[in-house]
Amino acid sequence: MEPTHVVVDSPVGPLTLVAMDGALSGLYMVNQRHRPPQETFGTPGNPDAEPFAAAAEQLAAYFAGDLTDFDLPLALRGTPFQGRVWAALREIPYGETTTYGELAVELGKPSASRAVGLANGKNPVGVIVPCHRVVGSTGSLTGYGGGLDRKRYLLDFERKTRTADQVLF
Repeated sequence: MEPTHVVVDSPVGPLTLVAMDGALSGLYMVNQRHRPPQETFGTPGNPDAEPFAAAAEQLAAYFAGDLTDFDLPLALRGTPFQGRVWAALREIPYGETTTYGELAVELGKPSASRAVGLANGKNPVGVIVPCHRVVGSTGSLTGYGGGLDRKRYLLDFERKTRTADQVLF
């Protein structure tokens, strides 16, 4: 089956959602590094069809501060190592960060922080698989396919939302 795509608005700009066989296979920002050529996105899809309707609904809830974990069918294509990195990214709690080195240790590859960074950068569904939650060893914002301004926005947004949801007793 040929891929289809739709574009949805978000606070970080238009997001191109790509689907293959009823599962989300891409979420790309404008001017994103490693963004595939537009012609690989297939034909324009129906925004009311799945998985686009669910993805748009969940993205809207995320950006409203009402959703912290996405539950969408994904069809991610990458190497086995990239798949392990992308799965580990989904385990980083909302509003928190980890480093490339910590992620490498968690994956049992303590000397592979650079490889983790490369796999992180090739994540085809940013925001949904939260690669923005990975920072440099000093906590600095380093590398983000969507640009550092978007990474800063997403991290600040999650921290503020998480803090606002905490009740102090």
